[in-house]
Amino acid sequence: QVRLVESGGGSVQAGGSLRLSCAASAYATSNYCMGWFRQAPGKEREGVARIDRLDSASYADSVTGRFTITKDNAKNTLYLQMNSLKPEDTAMYYCAAVYSYMCSMSSSDFAYWGQGIQVTVSS
Repeated sequence: QVRLVESGGGSVQAGGSLRLSCAASAYATSNYCMGWFRQAPGKEREGVARIDRLDSASYADSVTGRFTITKDNAKNTLYLQMNSLKPEDTAMYYCAAVYSYMCSMSSSDFAYWGQGIQVTVSS
């Protein structure tokens, strides 16, 4: 069982920045594929970014160049740095993990989920 707890959400104006953190169970970040997902009201959950055991990252087209996913294995913490935020980035953001060498951005592939944290971007 992997426990994931998100923090760092909130409200920001368009163009601003936020950094989300996800505190994970011991050794999760070094051994699991980890990702960030988001879900806006009335929309399906979508993958935002993911990072694998070897620190290879990939991003959704909508956030490429604005968001950066990183992890600190010593702190068992996953991060999502979000810059140049837009109103369409408003959503509940979730941290997720799966013990797999394959690392996708499909929510159905992830086994463990945090409770989610709200990010609101105003215009």
